[in-house]
Amino acid sequence: MSVKAIMCDVDETLLGKKGFVTERTVIAIREARAEGYLFGLCTGRDVHSVKDLLKSWHIDGMVDAIVGTGGAEICDLTKGIEQQSYPLNGEYIREIMSHYSGMNVNFAIPWQGKLYAPKEDMFIKLLSKADHIPYQVVDYDQFLKEPRPKLMIICNPLLMNKVIERAAAIHSDQYKSAALKTASILYEFMDPRISKTHGLQQIMELHGWAMENLLSFGDEDNDIDMLLNSGIGVAMANGSEKAKKAADAVTGDCNHDGIAEYLEEHLLKKHS
Repeated sequence: MSVKAIMCDVDETLLGKKGFVTERTVIAIREARAEGYLFGLCTGRDVHSVKDLLKSWHIDGMVDAIVGTGGAEICDLTKGIEQQSYPLNGEYIREIMSHYSGMNVNFAIPWQGKLYAPKEDMFIKLLSKADHIPYQVVDYDQFLKEPRPKLMIICNPLLMNKVIERAAAIHSDQYKSAALKTASILYEFMDPRISKTHGLQQIMELHGWAMENLLSFGDEDNDIDMLLNSGIGVAMANGSEKAKKAADAVTGDCNHDGIAEYLEEHLLKKHS
């Protein structure tokens, strides 16, 4: 199996508590690209906001491709190609929101580098600060006249179980839900055809490669499909038990250069 591309989840995988990619991992990424490997990011964040943050993450100019919004967006910087897939109809988003009527939650939709919310509260402020993405309060009746990539519910972590329980009562073939630990405050709805694998397949196909040529790194349950469908899926030591079980290997945690550790040991020539 020949690895051609390396794709990493961002939060709690490439980024640890420092909020930027540390020097050892930066060096490993630089060496991998010098050896001809494509390097990219695969994240729930939208492509626009990822581009805006690359410099603050210390990897500006080192990212060849981005799979964003959980697989709904791709950006191949080597080919100048950007594409979107299967946005969620505004009517479906309204249905989901009404299903949560009476619960102390807020909503957010990532779009072109901002988080758009129907109201201002502590939840949208918290998410904006944690992800370093600005937010804007808008009239959702107008905003939802166009399809949007996904809907995020933001809530108190103590309310998450009830949010998930209520989601189980929603029956539709038009959208699916995924409980994302990002952290314990987010629950997301998207088109059922969207997954990280969907976006990754598009990137790989642009280069004439198969998924078996992909080495991926992830930490959470929403990375499981990516870890399972890559030629080599590597979970972080800080990852969920389900993610680690789905992976081919487990590396160090996100705060101790787990990605660099794996690349140095298994991929890079001068270390192997």
